[in-house]
Amino acid sequence: MSEFVKIAFAPIGAPEDGALVVFVGDDLKPGPRAAKILGEAAATTESAAKTIGFKGHVLTVLDILQPAGLAAGRLLLVGYAPKKDGLPLDFATLGGFVFGKLGETKKATVIFESPGEAWDSAAAAQFALGLRLRAYRFDKYKSKKKNGSEEEKAEPIAATIGVADPASARLAYGACEAVAEGVEFARTLVNEPPNVLFPAEFASRAATLAKLGVEVEILDEKAMAKLGMGALLGVGQGSKRESRLVVMRWRGAKSKKAKPVAFVGKGVCFDTGGISIKPAQGMEDMKGDMAGAACVVGLIHALAKRKAKVNAVGVIGLVENMPSGEAIRPGDILKAMSGQTIEIINTDAEGRLVLADALYYTREKLKPIFMIDLATLTGAILVALGQEHAGLFSNDDELATRLTNSGLATGETVWRMPMGPAYDRQIDSRFADVKNAAGRNGGSITAAQFLKRFVAETPWAHLDIAGTAMSSPSNEINTSWGSGWGVRLLDRLVADFYEDRAAP
Repeated sequence: MSEFVKIAFAPIGAPEDGALVVFVGDDLKPGPRAAKILGEAAATTESAAKTIGFKGHVLTVLDILQPAGLAAGRLLLVGYAPKKDGLPLDFATLGGFVFGKLGETKKATVIFESPGEAWDSAAAAQFALGLRLRAYRFDKYKSKKKNGSEEEKAEPIAATIGVADPASARLAYGACEAVAEGVEFARTLVNEPPNVLFPAEFASRAATLAKLGVEVEILDEKAMAKLGMGALLGVGQGSKRESRLVVMRWRGAKSKKAKPVAFVGKGVCFDTGGISIKPAQGMEDMKGDMAGAACVVGLIHALAKRKAKVNAVGVIGLVENMPSGEAIRPGDILKAMSGQTIEIINTDAEGRLVLADALYYTREKLKPIFMIDLATLTGAILVALGQEHAGLFSNDDELATRLTNSGLATGETVWRMPMGPAYDRQIDSRFADVKNAAGRNGGSITAAQFLKRFVAETPWAHLDIAGTAMSSPSNEINTSWGSGWGVRLLDRLVADFYEDRAAP
């Protein structure tokens, strides 16, 4: 249960107090049951709407305080009339919008109906998902309120969603609630300060998935050295904090021996850039350089919580990239688990080194159907795509298409970027098999080409989430610095294309 909002589904009825939320179209008419509840207050709302020019467009609201004839202290008329672009109504976005308008209200009743179309239980569940995602906040380290008084734990907002079939809506919300928990888990990991969330602590938090039936294995530096993970260990050798590799297995398919789908996350818990140190301005944001790993943990949580009928594995490489007398240097040559040698050109191109060993381990030890890695890998992807899309690179057209479609369905959109031999030649090294950086031009592409050298023929996709996972623009379902981006996208991918339909 969320600590910020308490969601319930109930038959449609009038609230005794708090806020009442009613949806209207461009004719400003509510649904039949809402109209009955409004009664004589409907005439007042129409007059108020005309006075301020409220047209009922989607994601607009008319907020009326102490409406005559209603017990509720506030009446929110929320528009749902489509915009000129004609795009279908996204109920999660609508839910987030409504929560954002509740303000300090502690209790709200939502009449979830429209006069123009039936809003089913699936729509109600998505609406509730949006409410919950927008409600999330990260304030655990704030000891005082703005007025200087001691912080008191705020009670969650109680939101009752009035629907025609509460039992069906509660059932549909079960899977959405699992996804919401996964997103919240990922957001909190990204938001945590780096002195709290270092590799061993991150691994311990991932291990809590065991309570959901996930098998969790944690490899320490000795175990990774035995496997030959010289690339991953090389990144972490400059820090006093030891590195970790975490393997999370969810066995939900009918056949426990069926090949898994695999998700691999970059988990650089703090990235100074190493010897190739970053500028001081904005370096505090590098606590979020583990957002790919956070997404993988959140995703496995969601799959296990909703008992997804699939075998799935999550692999995360956890390191700190720090400058010290022990740190790797430009010019050093590392040997990866695959046996390939890597010339270090820039120690700030460290995430791909972590992923090189994590991807190879996943490919060789776990034999997956596919591998998808997520990483805040390059600033170049922000130059190319801004913060509206994650960069998608893949060696498999079917997997890339499915990811694109899942992105469109969830709003966590991806844009496929080119790859090819001309880019690959840019990372050939004079002294080793490959170099870890190729210069400024096409930086996100050459980074993806580097990763491709460690996946062989396994279907693979790389998501560069540097623009979407942290410090991304606020939207109707997220006002958090860490967005939890990718959990909804990948859960939808699994649900639509890879779950065992024959399983009970």
